[in-house]
Amino acid sequence: MSLRAVRVRRRPASGSPVLSAAPHPVLGRVWAGRGLSSPPDYQLKSLLAPNLSGMEAACAVLAEALMQDQAIVVVGDFDADGATATALAVRALRALGAKRVSWRVPDRVRHGYGLSPILVEEMFADSSHQRADVLMTVDQGISAHAGVDLAKQQGIKVVITDHHLPAETLPSADAIVNPALIGDPFPSKALAGVGVVFYVMMALRAALRQRDWFAKRAEPRLDQWLDLVALGTVADLVPLDENNRRLVHQGLQRIRAGRCTQGVRALLERAGRNLRHVTAADLGYAAAPRLNAAGRLDDMGIGVACLLSEQEAEAQALATQLSELNEARKAIQSQMQDEAEAQVAEQLAGLAEQFNGQDLAVLCINNDAWHAGVVGLVAGRLCERFQRPVVALAPAEPGSTELKGSARSPAGIHMRDLLAAVARQAPGVIDRFGGHARAAGLSLRREQLPAFEAVLAAQAALLSPQEDWLVSDGPLSEQELTVEAALALEQGGPWGQGFPEPVFDGRFKVIERRVVGQHHLKLRLQPSAGGAVLDAIAFGAARRLKEDWPEALHCLYRLEINRWQGRQQLQLNVLHEVEAIEDAPAQ
Repeated sequence: MSLRAVRVRRRPASGSPVLSAAPHPVLGRVWAGRGLSSPPDYQLKSLLAPNLSGMEAACAVLAEALMQDQAIVVVGDFDADGATATALAVRALRALGAKRVSWRVPDRVRHGYGLSPILVEEMFADSSHQRADVLMTVDQGISAHAGVDLAKQQGIKVVITDHHLPAETLPSADAIVNPALIGDPFPSKALAGVGVVFYVMMALRAALRQRDWFAKRAEPRLDQWLDLVALGTVADLVPLDENNRRLVHQGLQRIRAGRCTQGVRALLERAGRNLRHVTAADLGYAAAPRLNAAGRLDDMGIGVACLLSEQEAEAQALATQLSELNEARKAIQSQMQDEAEAQVAEQLAGLAEQFNGQDLAVLCINNDAWHAGVVGLVAGRLCERFQRPVVALAPAEPGSTELKGSARSPAGIHMRDLLAAVARQAPGVIDRFGGHARAAGLSLRREQLPAFEAVLAAQAALLSPQEDWLVSDGPLSEQELTVEAALALEQGGPWGQGFPEPVFDGRFKVIERRVVGQHHLKLRLQPSAGGAVLDAIAFGAARRLKEDWPEALHCLYRLEINRWQGRQQLQLNVLHEVEAIEDAPAQ
C-alpha cells in the first residue's frame, strides 16, 4: 500500500498551553492537535478505579472459589487479546492463592468463537482436565447464551468478562463484567479484554483483602503483568483513550526496563526488537502477529503457553514456533490477497458495465480455497485500500457448508451495526455475529450467501460513507527535522487507535532511490527549501523504482529513529504520496 496517492487534511493547531509544557515543541504541537491541554498523566496511581457493573458479583464468585479451593477454568479466545487475557487471568489467580486454575482456548475450526456448547461438552468429556466449579470467560462470552446455559445445567458457575458489544439479551451467567453494557458506570468504554481482566483482578484482590485472605499469604503486585495488558490492548486495536494509554505506557516502561514476562520478551526478541526502545508499534506489528498466527493457523494454546512460561529457554522455543507459524501465515495471506484483489477488480469492472460506473458501497468476497483464520487480514487490507466495508468469507473447514467471515470497515461506518441491520432485515441469514465498530466476525450457511450479499449491499447503500482523507500534523521545518524531535515523538506516546501516531507532510527533492530487502525503497531526500539530505524508507514500494518520478515528492511521512550498531540516525518513513491537501476546519 505504500506510496499510493492520497488526499490529506492538516490537523488544525489549537494554540494550547501544552506547547510550552511539552519536552519538545514538535511533541507539544502534536499533543495539542490531539486535544490535550497539558502533558498526559500516565502515572499508575491515576488509573481509573475498578467500578464496572457486575464487579461485586464476579468478585464474590471468584473469592468463594479461592477460599473453598474450587476449580477455576479460564476460557479465552484465539487472538492476541484473548491470549494475553487468558495468561493474565491464570497468572493473577494463582498469585492470589488459587490452587486449582487451568485454562482452555477454543479451536477456531472445531469450536468456533467463544464459549460454545461443543467446547463446554468437550470440557465435560475430557478426563485429562479437572472438572470446573467456576468458568471464567475472558475476551468473550457476552454472546455465549447456549454455552452458558449448558454449563449452568451442569451446576457450574459462570463469570463472564468481556468487552464486545452485547446483544439485546444477556447470557444467564452468575456475573457479567463488561464496560460495553448499557448503564455501566466505568468512564472508559475502550478497555480491551485483557484490560477488563486486569480490573477484575484488581477488584478481586481488594475483595480478598477485606476477607483477611492475605493475613497468612503474600499479596501480589498486579502491575508486574502490565506488559501483557499493553500487548493485548495494542493488538486488539481498541481506542487508546487516556486510561488505555496509561495502561500501555506502564507496560512499555516495564518492557524497556527488562521487567516483563519471558513470553513477551521472547516474542519481541524473535522479531529483532531491542527491548530498551520498544514502542506500541512494535507490540502491534512485531509481537502481536506472531501471537495471532497460532490462533489463525494452529492452536492458540501455543501462544498462551508462551505467555505463561517462566523459563527463558521454553519461552524462546515457543516464540520460535510462533514465528514459523507467522511466516506460514504470510505466505497464505499473500496468495489470498492476490486472489481477493482480482475478485474485487472483477466485481468493480462488472458493476461499471452494468450500472454506468456506480460505486459499490460494500465489498463481499469468498473463496472455497481460502483459510478461515486469515480472511480477517485480507478484509483489513482491502478495507484500507478501497475505504469501504469489506466482508471476506471462507469455509469453516475444507468442504464445510458453514462459512466463517471477518468484516472490516473504515472510520465512520460501524461494522457490527451494519451486520445487525442485516440480521434484522433478514432473520436467519446470519447464524452468529459479533464484534466492534471497525471489526466483526460472522458465520452463515453456504446456501444463505446470495441472500446475505443482497441484503448486505442494500443496507450498506443506506450509509453515508466519508471521504477518503488522511490526516497530517502539518509540515516540519528543516530545523525541526532532527533526532531530538524524533526521540521526543517516540517517547510521547503510546500512539495507536484514537491517538494516532504523528504523521507529517512535506515536499522533498529525490536525490537517490534504490531497492533494499527486495520489497522496500531506500530514499535520500532533500527538503525543497534546501538543506541537509535525509535518509528515508518506503516500505513495500520497490515496484516504484522504475517509474518516472516528479522532481519534487510531496509525501506523508513519520519521523523515526533508525538504530544500527549502537548509532541513532534520523529517518523519514515515507507512507504515501500527497495528491491534494487542505487545512481542516478549526475545532
